[in-house]
Amino acid sequence: MPTKETKKAPAKKTVAKKTAVKAVKVSPKADVISKLRIRVRAYEYKILDLSVKQIIDTALRYDAKVEGPIPLPTEIKKYTVNRSAFVYKNAREQFEMRTHKRLIDILNPTPKIMEALTNLSLPSGVNIDVKII
Repeated sequence: MPTKETKKAPAKKTVAKKTAVKAVKVSPKADVISKLRIRVRAYEYKILDLSVKQIIDTALRYDAKVEGPIPLPTEIKKYTVNRSAFVYKNAREQFEMRTHKRLIDILNPTPKIMEALTNLSLPSGVNIDVKII
């Protein structure tokens, strides 16, 4: 019997592609933006908004770029108290304390801005946390 010869397809050549990787130099001084992050807290939102407005006005007076005020979630603490100790034990009262919060970012603060903010007099009952990021 005659044998049939099968033709094999020639093997495909695989071409490896070379990818060029470029080294990018990043200057740390150009991209770093320092922020002055101010978190303001108070029990009364009216006093809080007045003090935030005072902080922003002081920062804008010295030509600072201000982000905010950003309202953060209000923290609510609830307390349940018995009205009577013995006879009407099921009668209870609930009290709550609401802590209102705002966040302000000042980009690239100068020493003049820092000094002006430290000399700022704010009403009592307003708590301020300042961080440099």
